[in-house]
Amino acid sequence: MSNFLTFERFYFSVDILFYISKYAGFTFVVKYGGSTMKNKFLELSFIQDLCLLHLLGIKIILVHGGGYLINNWLRKLNIVPKFENGLRVTDANTMEVVEMVLSGKINKHLISLFNQNNIPSVGLSGKDANLITAIPINNNANNCTGKVVNVNGQILNTLLDNQFFPVVASVAPDLKGCTYNINADTLASYIASSVKVEKLILLTDTPGLLYDINDELSVIKNLNLDQVNDLKSKGIIQNGMIPKIDCCVHAIKNRVPAVHIIDGRLRYSLLYEVLTDDRNGSMLVC
Repeated sequence: MSNFLTFERFYFSVDILFYISKYAGFTFVVKYGGSTMKNKFLELSFIQDLCLLHLLGIKIILVHGGGYLINNWLRKLNIVPKFENGLRVTDANTMEVVEMVLSGKINKHLISLFNQNNIPSVGLSGKDANLITAIPINNNANNCTGKVVNVNGQILNTLLDNQFFPVVASVAPDLKGCTYNINADTLASYIASSVKVEKLILLTDTPGLLYDINDELSVIKNLNLDQVNDLKSKGIIQNGMIPKIDCCVHAIKNRVPAVHIIDGRLRYSLLYEVLTDDRNGSMLVC
């Protein structure tokens, strides 16, 4: 398939009515981040795609990160961003910036975009109504990177049942009120596992999972858990893709029927992935 996606090509797809009927009333969790956030044209187009799916009767929970903007603000404050095994290392000073950017800036910016499209949305972090409970990822007292131990899915279901569009920032507290930075892919996986969803969809800066990282045409369109283990053993899944795939596997093992990794750099990629047979990303199933 050509990497050039057009709305006309999507609109006249013979599959569209079938998939609208199939997924109306079901819930998707969509994780948003990466280059799409940097490009305002792509961002607005993506928000409009989400609004369209919402109006077609598909319930959506949007989970977002914001790594590039966090890094920008850290550099403004002369704090060097640090990563380990593809995950951000978050000390106390970094955590203040992370929460400010994710909960205060990006989350409310996204809410304003939905408002402009007349979609009633609610901005949340893990702190709101005890939505998410976290614990530190290790015993380092100065590390504010966390992992999820509980998601209160009832809150999200209540919002969805009342036609609201939840937008969740990847920040969460522990039981003592300490705040943690949660990897957005991980959070999306846990939310998808806690709410009955049909799909988890991760937007990335690659076309999907690749056989050859130097060849963007080598997208693995379909795979299952056994194939994931085989690809890991062969070193095809490597580096920053490992934690992303681990999130996908977690969701599948917790009864999410399908997980998609799609290219957020392509306009309409979300619509193509869920409403046509002309999919452009990778889909993991059990």
